[in-house]
Amino acid sequence: MKKINLRKMFLALADVFIIVVSGILANYILSLVGYIGTVASKGLLSYIVINLVMCLFTLYISGTYSKLWRYFNAKDYMVCGIAVFSGFTLGFVISLFLQIPQRKIFCIVYFAIALVGILAFRFVFRKAFLDLTEAGRAEGGERTLIVGAGNAGRMIIREIHNANEQNDVNNPSKNIIPVCFVDDDLKKLNQKIEGIPVVGTCPEIVKICDEYRIDNIIVAIPSCEEEEKRKILDYCSATECKIKIIPYLGELLFDDGHTQLISQAKEIKIEDLLGRKPIEFDRKEIHDLINGKVCLVTGGGGSIGSELVRQIAKNNPKQIIIVDIYENNAYDIQQELVLEYGTKLNLVTLISSVRDYDKMELIFKTYRPELVFHAAAHKHVPLMETVPEEAVKNNIFGTFNVATLAEKYKAKKFVMISTDKAVNPTNVMGATKRACEMIIQYKAQHSTDTEFVTTRFGNVLGSNGSVIPLFRRQIENGAPVTVTHPDIIRYFMTIPEAVSLVLEAGAMAKGGEIFVLDMGAPVKITTLAENLIRMYGKVPYKDVPIIFTGLRPGEKLFEELLMDEEGLKSTQNKKIFIGNQIKIDETDMLSKLEVLKKTAENNDSEKTVELLAELVPTFCHKVND
Repeated sequence: MKKINLRKMFLALADVFIIVVSGILANYILSLVGYIGTVASKGLLSYIVINLVMCLFTLYISGTYSKLWRYFNAKDYMVCGIAVFSGFTLGFVISLFLQIPQRKIFCIVYFAIALVGILAFRFVFRKAFLDLTEAGRAEGGERTLIVGAGNAGRMIIREIHNANEQNDVNNPSKNIIPVCFVDDDLKKLNQKIEGIPVVGTCPEIVKICDEYRIDNIIVAIPSCEEEEKRKILDYCSATECKIKIIPYLGELLFDDGHTQLISQAKEIKIEDLLGRKPIEFDRKEIHDLINGKVCLVTGGGGSIGSELVRQIAKNNPKQIIIVDIYENNAYDIQQELVLEYGTKLNLVTLISSVRDYDKMELIFKTYRPELVFHAAAHKHVPLMETVPEEAVKNNIFGTFNVATLAEKYKAKKFVMISTDKAVNPTNVMGATKRACEMIIQYKAQHSTDTEFVTTRFGNVLGSNGSVIPLFRRQIENGAPVTVTHPDIIRYFMTIPEAVSLVLEAGAMAKGGEIFVLDMGAPVKITTLAENLIRMYGKVPYKDVPIIFTGLRPGEKLFEELLMDEEGLKSTQNKKIFIGNQIKIDETDMLSKLEVLKKTAENNDSEKTVELLAELVPTFCHKVND
């Protein structure tokens, strides 16, 4: 409070000096040009005193002394100018009433000099402050906007003040220069929180960041709803600032009843922009499924497969068997688990292909898995358009091999991972995955010992082959970001969500179901690219170009999660649904599979696509220009 009073006093004294000197200077200037309208020294002094008192009064009641000069904007300069004009007008009226000698030309020149002086003083001081701030920033300080002027925001300011008072150079708060708050509570507007002003609302974030030269944004609303947080992050991501988020209250770490918020602030993640709450799953049900079981994961080194292995490992399995054809990925997840669990986890890593029936049978015969999670597949859409026979060999007949062996060796459950691209597929990869779904439903129709189930979801953020890693590489290498079409949209989920869906589906499975996740609203890929560029502190289309390359072979503008005839049934989890089972003509399907297998083994690409279309009636092959 003392600092604020001293600041007001200094600013008022500067105004006193400017108004007094302006009167003397105006009189002197007019005397130099021989103007007869100059006032006598007695009248001059009286007139200056009256104007001084009136100007200080109008400046005070207009709030200009409550506004820090570093936050002055065009509106504040205008208010200040009106206050000076009002003060001189009152002074002129009072001097007329008191019959103090005056001349209109003198009043005009006096007002003009005083107005310029008062506004120039504030401008110079504001610039000097910002220059000093820039120097502070060069030493590591970041001009910071705090979103949320509630308890969390107040705690952050106190942290910063404490760090500065203690001169703790290792404290992350030491490098932060709090500039202002924004808050959607209009009652807080123009108030001060721990001396820092609330200057606007969340929709004004872009304008405020530009006006106040903000480097860093901290979103300090740990109790806000997911939809509200997404809107705030949309505003923040439209700036060039770095963004950090205070975690939800339940995620904060407290120490003896206190917590340091800034050290727990997290960088914004792309999944924060999905526009829906994270999907919650029944952890007890998943634990009961895994506990004490031998679990086999095909494609266990991939992005989905490796996360499956991680989550299975947390639920006390009897044994985990990782099967993957790519040894580097398999080795990576193996070493990760060895480092974390040591000898506590019974882990077997096998380099094998699901295409090799005899080798897969040896694995089933040796380890007798009770739970089989089938994640192995070729998933890259454009590459599979080039070699459709390989997609058929790996996806369709690899699935057929593993499913057949799971049934033969009486595994309790078989969970296959499918994709939304299997619905009314327009590409080879999607068609092969739909064929896989048909195989699983066929197996479910006559299997007595094994429960066969399919999980279907959209694109997985950060998975191998997804757009996010590609966009990141392009941005980090200074290359343009490539998007196939400005209007292309996709459903997205996180890798942990996808894997939890797989595990809970396995727990729910009774046989033959296709589990579908309610993934919320689809996301426009162009918007995703723009937000990711902003998260790197760059401006889309300016710092990083976005180039539209055209739809790739077999690619659709939008994906679907259900076929028309499937419909939906709800489950105990409000976000998980079951597509109705479609009756499979076993004789017809098996005969078509036999012909398709021979054609694919002969590497006849064109004929393979034709036969795939016969097998999958909903396949409408598109070859984009």
